[in-house]
Amino acid sequence: MEQELRVRFAPSPTGPFHIGGARSALFNWLLARKEGGKLILRIEDTDLERSTRESEENIKAALRWLGIEWDEGIDAGGENGPYRQSERLDLYRQYTDKLLISGQAYYCYCSEEELDAERQEQMNKGETPRYTGRCRNLSEAEREQFAAEGRKPTVRFCVPENQQIIFKDMVRDTVSFESNGVGDFVIVKSDGIPVYNYAVVLDDALMKVTHVIRAEEHLSNTPRQILIYQALGLALPQFGHISLILGKDRTKMSKRHGATSVEQYKKLGYLPEGIVNFLALLGWAPAGEEEIFSREELIEQFSMDRVAKNPAVFDVDKLNHINAHYIKAASPELVTELALPHLQAAGYIGEALTADQKEWLVKVVAELQGYISYAAQITDHIDVFFNDDIEFESEEAHEIMKDADISQVMEAFKSKLAALEPVEPAAVQAILKGITKELKLGGKKVYMPVRIAITGKMHGPELINLIPLIGKERTLARMDCLLAKI
Repeated sequence: MEQELRVRFAPSPTGPFHIGGARSALFNWLLARKEGGKLILRIEDTDLERSTRESEENIKAALRWLGIEWDEGIDAGGENGPYRQSERLDLYRQYTDKLLISGQAYYCYCSEEELDAERQEQMNKGETPRYTGRCRNLSEAEREQFAAEGRKPTVRFCVPENQQIIFKDMVRDTVSFESNGVGDFVIVKSDGIPVYNYAVVLDDALMKVTHVIRAEEHLSNTPRQILIYQALGLALPQFGHISLILGKDRTKMSKRHGATSVEQYKKLGYLPEGIVNFLALLGWAPAGEEEIFSREELIEQFSMDRVAKNPAVFDVDKLNHINAHYIKAASPELVTELALPHLQAAGYIGEALTADQKEWLVKVVAELQGYISYAAQITDHIDVFFNDDIEFESEEAHEIMKDADISQVMEAFKSKLAALEPVEPAAVQAILKGITKELKLGGKKVYMPVRIAITGKMHGPELINLIPLIGKERTLARMDCLLAKI
């Protein structure tokens, strides 16, 4: 019987959920769904000072918003819990005792000052700093002496000498390290809390994880982890280290490149479908040239052998291009909900809207969906529906309104609009077409000046929809206001 594929996403709840973490979670989720496997959500909270439940909740909410559901772990339960590292300390102690008894780990009493001095001396000689193993072979009397001095020991792993650590990475193919370059490393701190490289091995092994897909920055941790697997006789998972995410300037993604947390993108009014589509393309290449994928299509096409070694570039323009596709396809009601906080912050609307105001606003948003990449951008385009103090946007717009035929067009349009009831798109269209025939003018000589007279701009939302939304009285008042400025 073939072994079930089991992957995990194991974030540290120490701050906002980074977009890089979301990409790792997504790749794990895609592989699990593609192969009919399971995704485990585990919380690595052994950094007790920085870990918070608030951050944990933020991570879970972000994953759910993205549609990345897990099959086992925090909230979902399962037979391999608990799923927070801070609740697994007794488990870790059992394995630490095994390593100490077998001589594959030992107590280290070195102080920070002694370790710093040792590192400095090695660096002065041009050597790579590593622990020399000075506490490896302490006598019982020496240990008692250090304990009497009040020194609290760490536990170090005893790294075998002259060994090549080789593994096949799903992304990077064959990777090898020399054990002599590793040095005996700490697996349990002096306060009894296991370090990442130790706890992660025990968690992955005990949770029966078969494939470990994580960021490239963990590649250098892998030899230490493999040594622990081997020392405890645990089955090795397959490793896959996905590339770093860089900004457009090819430096590591940071706040200066824009928003870095999932929550920030959610607040800006991006859609989860757009974010997921974009993240999937960060380091993974589909077979064809297509860029827009549904979740089902991503699951169907995803494979680790199309994940690239080279760094992925976080291109906000590409994200906006992809998200604009989903914004355009979304319901105006949904986009309006996403836009509300931004319209309120900009002072366009108040906290409470009547049913009529909401209905009107949804129609306005529907006209602007094709112009925006995410909901917060609505404030760059909506002024035309609210601001009746019209100014020419450019000298070119001003010049168009000086044409000899303009006064005829304006008078004809104003009189026909004043008599129109109700003001609906089809009726406005009929007026504009009628004027082009009556005055024997091309459409551009009618539609463009009418648009400028109402908005001050040469381009914008569909004119026949714009006028009913602004309303008859406001439209006529705007035209009088602008014509007076010519």
